[in-house]
Amino acid sequence: MKFQFVFFDLDGTLLDTLDDLRDSVNTILGRHDLPPITRPEAAHFLGNGAAHLVHCALKGRATGEAEQKILEEYKLFYQQHCRIRTAPYAGVMDLLADLKRAGVRMAVVSNKPDPAVKELNTAFFGEELEAAIGEKPGVRRKPAPDTLFEAMRLMGAERENCVYIGDTEVDIQTAKNAAMPCISVSWGFRSVSELKEAGAEIIADSAEELKKILLEA
Repeated sequence: MKFQFVFFDLDGTLLDTLDDLRDSVNTILGRHDLPPITRPEAAHFLGNGAAHLVHCALKGRATGEAEQKILEEYKLFYQQHCRIRTAPYAGVMDLLADLKRAGVRMAVVSNKPDPAVKELNTAFFGEELEAAIGEKPGVRRKPAPDTLFEAMRLMGAERENCVYIGDTEVDIQTAKNAAMPCISVSWGFRSVSELKEAGAEIIADSAEELKKILLEA
């Protein structure tokens, strides 16, 4: 077994959350008589947490206290509507089951707000993943390695036995900041060319290919 501990990003890696995220943003924008964002825009805005998503979606139309108010409204609405259209990507459930059978220990480390991360992890992955950590006060979000280090601490993981998997440049940088190898996936919110430009060294195009990379001797 190549890696004993595998840490996954959530949005764009394990779960296709794009439609629920965009719909939640657009609902709140509509309440403030602001124009909606498109699906490609939403994908481009994702990866750096809820505050970044909302800031980009506002496009300078609200700042300061108004932006903060909209952010809090979005977080609350999304928490209540995070499982409307969200689903695992093709092959992900089999991937997790096969890795667990092989003795791999796994967790999620995400920039999504922590309550939503935990709810989605419980709803979709049950006992497959040992920990689910999202953005929360007092802990720097990715690309800082803090949440990844927290997951490692909870699981008693040694860095030389770990790998981080994600779909954006933020994930690549997070792994680099943690001095950990990174595997990128091409089915998420960034194109292969964007991943390569960000420094991706290994890119998996399917869950089956990812499994082979993770389990090869």
